[in-house]
Amino acid sequence: MDHAIVLRSEFGYVRVERDTAGGGDRLKITDLRTGKSSSLDPLELECLAWSRHEDLRDLLDPSLTRWRPE
Repeated sequence: MDHAIVLRSEFGYVRVERDTAGGGDRLKITDLRTGKSSSLDPLELECLAWSRHEDLRDLLDPSLTRWRPE
């Protein structure tokens, strides 16, 4: 893995790093409060680049995902 970048604000605390272990380059994002992580491939990242902030509204609502049992 490449060098990680840690980003922190009053609303989030994450580590972002390049992940090459899965057969292709991905961006791995880890929530440092919970340890939960996700990896995004280049297509998923490109879709984020084209998204408007309104398109992400549901993702930013923690009651829809973060506080639900898995």
